[in-house]
Amino acid sequence: MPDVLLTRDDNGVRVLTLNRPAARNSLSRELNGALSHALGVADADPSVRAIVLTGSDPAFCAGLDLKALASEGASYLDDIRSDHAIRRVSEITTPVIGAINGATFTGGLEIALGCDFLIASERAVFADTHGRVGVLPNGGMTARLPDRVGTAWARRISLTSEVVDAALALRIGLVTEVVAHEDLLARAVAVAAQIADGDRTTIRLLKQMYVAGWEATAGNALETEAALADATPPSWDDLEANRRQIISRNRSQLA
Repeated sequence: MPDVLLTRDDNGVRVLTLNRPAARNSLSRELNGALSHALGVADADPSVRAIVLTGSDPAFCAGLDLKALASEGASYLDDIRSDHAIRRVSEITTPVIGAINGATFTGGLEIALGCDFLIASERAVFADTHGRVGVLPNGGMTARLPDRVGTAWARRISLTSEVVDAALALRIGLVTEVVAHEDLLARAVAVAAQIADGDRTTIRLLKQMYVAGWEATAGNALETEAALADATPPSWDDLEANRRQIISRNRSQLA
């Protein structure tokens, strides 16, 4: 099966589904490349006016593929960053709604933050575990997360690696609404259809205006994050121990 499924494409709305369910949709090289490609194709298609991005249950995206990261080290990270799906979500001009169906951790949270806004299932949970993995974020986390939830909550989420459930995510502004799990995709598509019903050029320019306004204040943070991440490679000796600890600690949230 493809790593990214095009599961719906009508009335101007394209649904893209991350499809490595056995690995909680973690970012293998293949999934990373497939997602970046699918987003680019959708953005270039004049019939696509809005995109819904979701995951195959039980997770939205568990972030980096920790097995590949621990075993392959720098070559894996270089490949992920050379075809940067995490950043690609935020760079396209077509509006993207994240339909968050389950666990959304670390790199998966960065993908979600690249969407224009999020609608969550009641099963959704969020966490930034960069501090436990031992890898610095390089997809805009430290600029986008405080923009959504405020500086204090962003620092708390990143520094503690604690898990945020759907109800708390709604309260702090990480998501715009929470719906029953079985209603998630239909609700996200319905909201996307409202976007698709607008004038395509005007909608894209409106998004461009919002992005430009945000980048005017966040630009330095993005540059600092990228520079520090590039200059501070992870300790490869610690990655396997960290990976095992994370999997053990978060198994209940990822199940």
